[in-house]
Amino acid sequence: MTKLLDFAPGAPGIPARWTSSAKSGVGTALSVTSPVWFTLSHGILNEVYYPRVDSACIRDLGLLITGPDGYFSEEKRDCLTVTSHLEDGVPAFRVVNTSRDGRYRVEKTILSDPVRATVLQRITFTVLADNASGYRVYALVAPHLVNAGMENSGWLGDQLGAPMLFATGRSHYLAVGCSLPWKARSAGFVGQSDGYQQLLRAGEIDPQYQRADDGNIALTGEIDFSDAADTAVLALGFGQSESEAGAHVLASLRDGFDAALQAYSANWRAWQKGLRPLGRGASEKGNAYRVSTSVLAAHRAVYRPGAVVASLSIPWGASKGDDDLGGYHLVWPRDLVETAGGFLAAGDHKGALAILQYLREVQLPSGRWAQNLWLDGRPYWRGVQMDECAFPLLLADLLHRHNHLTGKLLDDFVPMIRRAAGYIIANGPATSQDRWEEDGGYSPFTLAVEVAGLLAAADLLEDRGDEPAARHLRETADCWNEQIENWTFVGDPGICAAAGVRGYYVRIGGSGVTDVARANQGQTPIRNQVVDKSLLPTWNVVSPDALALVRFGLRAPDDPRIIDTIKVIDRTLRADLPQGPLWYRYTGDGYGENPDGSPFDGIGQGRPWPLLAGERAHYELAAGHREAAESLLETLEASAGPEGLLPEQSWDGPDMPQRELFFGRPSGSAMPLVWAHAEHIKLLRSLADGAVFDMPPQTVARYVERRTPSALRIWRFDNRLATIPHGKILRLELAARAMVHWSTDGWTKVSDLTTRATAFDTHVADLDTARLEVGRSVVFTFLWLDKEHWENVDFQVRIIEA
Repeated sequence: MTKLLDFAPGAPGIPARWTSSAKSGVGTALSVTSPVWFTLSHGILNEVYYPRVDSACIRDLGLLITGPDGYFSEEKRDCLTVTSHLEDGVPAFRVVNTSRDGRYRVEKTILSDPVRATVLQRITFTVLADNASGYRVYALVAPHLVNAGMENSGWLGDQLGAPMLFATGRSHYLAVGCSLPWKARSAGFVGQSDGYQQLLRAGEIDPQYQRADDGNIALTGEIDFSDAADTAVLALGFGQSESEAGAHVLASLRDGFDAALQAYSANWRAWQKGLRPLGRGASEKGNAYRVSTSVLAAHRAVYRPGAVVASLSIPWGASKGDDDLGGYHLVWPRDLVETAGGFLAAGDHKGALAILQYLREVQLPSGRWAQNLWLDGRPYWRGVQMDECAFPLLLADLLHRHNHLTGKLLDDFVPMIRRAAGYIIANGPATSQDRWEEDGGYSPFTLAVEVAGLLAAADLLEDRGDEPAARHLRETADCWNEQIENWTFVGDPGICAAAGVRGYYVRIGGSGVTDVARANQGQTPIRNQVVDKSLLPTWNVVSPDALALVRFGLRAPDDPRIIDTIKVIDRTLRADLPQGPLWYRYTGDGYGENPDGSPFDGIGQGRPWPLLAGERAHYELAAGHREAAESLLETLEASAGPEGLLPEQSWDGPDMPQRELFFGRPSGSAMPLVWAHAEHIKLLRSLADGAVFDMPPQTVARYVERRTPSALRIWRFDNRLATIPHGKILRLELAARAMVHWSTDGWTKVSDLTTRATAFDTHVADLDTARLEVGRSVVFTFLWLDKEHWENVDFQVRIIEA
């Protein structure tokens, strides 16, 4: 007789961990009444998110199978899995799991209920062995409410007489019910008294524990499959209370799986029907375009329109616990803007506009955006990335140019635009961290986005009648654009000799970096600037980021410096994989598996990124190399997993089956990466248009076609120029009103000039130094007018040859 015990032993269980990031499917119902998102991996349900797309609530839900003679099998480990979309563009999935030993097959159809927070699985269990008797099937669910595996509680209960499994954590609840009866149920602590341990050790759930509180728990229920009833519907429901979660389960089971499938598919068909037909046809992985569009839409929030998380995955999740979430279910403003571009390229301008509206809502008072954030706007990481401050300006401009942000609607965004542009002016152009959230300095990628963003903001503000603000933005953009080579173009002798080039753009540079490199080669520094020796280690760090100078229109694709940089990039960063060439982020990248294939643990070795094949394809298209761009599109699509999802990184080492790493296939990083799918959509649109979809025309016209020079150099307290080229005006940009007390002859003759306010909460004074001869110096100090206080420090800038 089965024993029934109140409390499971072994609290709190083993340390909680998440699970594989190698997703084979992501889905949601595209319904405001169904705030639930699900993921699949290894043939089972993985993380499910509720009530927000940034709130993971389970680790996984799979099946355990026992049979004659002590047989024990775990579905996710012991089966060969085939996962496919039910139809193109509809992320409802058919999963077929066949045990490697040939004893059984599990067939599932998985989706979420469009009218409530429930994930449904219709499961058919078939015994394939000669002796079909004696096999038993158990559902095993690991609650992780919310974003944490510890401090969860589970129990056995019922909803209006229907037996269920329940769990709670952090004021959220889940319930698991089944259309077939439960034969046995138990709650236990993972690794100690959970159903997995009971079945592995004894082949049955005995005793059945009624509760497991405050730990890493698992719930187990035996499904009453029989020859007469080989199919069951398993429902995982969520709520703000036990009864609400249970009610959702009962209602979904009552309404039936077919009704949910019909409504779920109709929602997705209707949305996909409104998109541009950019697909190239189906392959064994399905229609790649429709996979990408569904990935973008499946990562959107319900109650916070415009919020899209970077990925419904946790990179190397099986090694991540509560103290190291490491998840990508956060909002990155950069990824968000890239995603908006994907929506717009596909023809969903409302989705792109919603993203801009969300960005306006979460903009910080300073004018910037958090490095990444939860859906409600709370910052997660605390770094500052200048490209993320400029990207929303490019999105506003892109929507404006496609006539989706005009008139009164544009007026609503002017304060956001002005604040963001002001932050860039006051804090750029050097980035606190580059786009990979690591190093600071002058980055070609960030510079390209900043300069293009300032010109975009100038056009938008000028459109609303603010010509002085537009002029100030363009003058700043011109000044920064003219210095890009001095900040980031170098000539390390070893790298240059090996690649047969004269120089190349580095990943991160700094003022005077060009002169440091030239001095190292025995050449004369081109501008006689003071060399910052701390810049020396950055010379040889190569990155494809320089392609952003073309993507955002600052340099022509046939610029000799760009061509030379591409030669260096291909020599140092290209990886030839079975699907074609991919590229590493930069030399010395440490974000990836360790050399032995073990998970990234703070150190590792970066792997090639499929995303960068898309960026390279856009460069090739801009350069007029359509055939190369088409080939790279094929490479990008071939880098996807078997179900069409694009990973963050691809494995570049020998096969390691024990770690599920295979040459050219997805690594253990995030999958899917929404940004990669957005880049895929934009590439399809660019190839259809015959031009780069998101290339700003302002920069092309100003810097490629007209080669607009800058008349000035800008001095700030956080950017204290030591020199200025002959013929340039010296602009002093300050945070407060001041009188500038200055001289060009060592204080023999002095002049006073009061600053003027700009539209961006800065104050500027332009010192007429354009006619001063080389070798002369300008010396100046400040009287702060609001405080009537002298700075009492003399500052000096020397005139050098242009």
